[in-house]
Formats: sequence, structure tokens, C-alpha cells
Amino acid sequence: MKVGHFPPPKQRGLSIHIIILMVLMAVAAYGFITLANADVGPSFLISLLIALFSFAPIPFFGYRAYSLWKADYYIDRDSLAIHWGLRIEDIPLNDIEWIRPADDLSVPLALPAIPLPGGLLGVRRHPDLGAVEFIASDASKLLLVATAKRIFAISPADPTALAQTFARATEMGSLAPVEAKSVYPSFVVSQAWESGLARYLWLSALFLNIGLFIWASLIIPNAPLVALSPQFIGSEPEVVPSSQLIIFPVASLLLTIFGWIAGLYFYRWERERVLSFIVWGSSTFSSLLFLLSVLFIITTPV
Repeated sequence: MKVGHFPPPKQRGLSIHIIILMVLMAVAAYGFITLANADVGPSFLISLLIALFSFAPIPFFGYRAYSLWKADYYIDRDSLAIHWGLRIEDIPLNDIEWIRPADDLSVPLALPAIPLPGGLLGVRRHPDLGAVEFIASDASKLLLVATAKRIFAISPADPTALAQTFARATEMGSLAPVEAKSVYPSFVVSQAWESGLARYLWLSALFLNIGLFIWASLIIPNAPLVALSPQFIGSEPEVVPSSQLIIFPVASLLLTIFGWIAGLYFYRWERERVLSFIVWGSSTFSSLLFLLSVLFIITTPV
């Protein structure tokens, strides 16, 4: 039974991450739309770079927003649990040496490399404490949790209440010994990689997307016009600049990335892993369909 749970402040961080995501998606959409209408040349390359560079950070900030939304700190009579997206840290209370505010340090604690409100994540070294791992959202509410192996910086909305609850839980004593548990996002990836079927689906989707990008890049300079619109018997094909073929590899890549992330989400639970393989298989199949679509387009007479 939980003695208490102390979620971090979320509203400001979620608002900032949502704004960043909306800006990135708007710029990426603009880049893709411009790309589809651009002729082969400098404008085509600029639009492609804008689209790719604005899209690339979207999964990163999307995961950080999801992690903050699900973030929480729990204390029961046996352990302190830190949940932050796919990152889970379960610390037995007996392993905790002390808990105190970061403001008590004589030397200020440096923030992580990307000190974005709502996502203070990473490891920084302190001259007195050594390595400190941040799993926090608000720099003004940092609370240090020291164990024999490492020190964590967390940010409950009410740091004083968490520290007091820890003191009471320690006085009550543990009901049953628990083992320390650390789960990182990379652990889920490596665990899934051990599955032969997962490796096959991932690599198949990867090579299909690479092949699709290479094929489209070879076709565009050599075929100025292609027929993209639906063709009907007896009707004249409606042709468009071949640069619009870039839509196919880009759309395939987007679906593959989101499918890969969604599959990792389901893979965390044994009973739902079949959903992971369904999602990854669907992503691979959709990449194959995009490849066949390009083949059908270039074989259609213009």
C-alpha cells in the first residue's frame, strides 16, 4: 500500500513541450509541402533539409512530453519508486542514506545539458557529491536522494512533504525486503533486439526505407514528370514534377519511426508483446507498399 505519491510539477513543462512540438510540426509540414511542389534544384534541397531537420527532433520532444505526463514519485514502507516514461528506478528505503534539498549545497548543482523546464534529465558531476542523475522537471524544487551507489536529483511538487514521508516510512520499518531495480529506455531496445523476429522486422523496415530513398533520388533527376494521380481507362494521365516522389520515402520513414516507438511501448509488458510485433510488422509492410507504389508510378506511361 502506498504511503504517498508526489508527482513533479507538470503544467509548465508540458506547455513548453507542446509549443515546441507544434512549431516543429508546422515547420516540417511547411517543408514537406514546399518540397512536393519544388522543382529539382536548390529550392528542392533547401525544402528537403528544412523538412528533415525540423522533423528529426519531434520524436525526442514527444517522448520527453510523454515521460513528463506519466512521471511520478512514490514512497511506501519498502521503497522509493521513480517513474519517468520508460525510465524506472525502484530504491529500497534501506539503501537511501539521506534526502535533502539541493539548495543546501555549498557549491550549486549544475543543471543538465538541456535544462528545459519539464525535462531535467541526464547526469552531471558535482565536486562534493560526484555523479548526480537528474530525473526532474523543476530546478527550483530539486531534492537530492543519496544511495551508496549514486545520487538522484528529483523534483516533487512538495519536496518537504516527500522528505517528511520518507522519515515516517523509515521509522515504521520495512514490511518486506525489496531489490533495487533500474530500467532504462535503452534496456527495452536491447531486450527487444534479442528477439530474432524483432531484429528481422526492424532491419527489413530499415533496408526498405533506405532503398526507397535511394530509388526516389535516382528517379527524380532522370524523369522530370511522373503520373501521381489515379488513372482511369481511356483518360489522359495527369502528370506532376517527379520531385513529388519524395513524398513516398518521407511518409514511409515517418510511419516506420512512429511504429518503432509504439512497438517499444508495448514491448515493456510480456502480455502485450504480440502487439509490438503486429505494429512492427505493419510498419515493414507499409514500407513495402510504398516501394511498390513507386514501382507502379514509374511504369505508368506519361
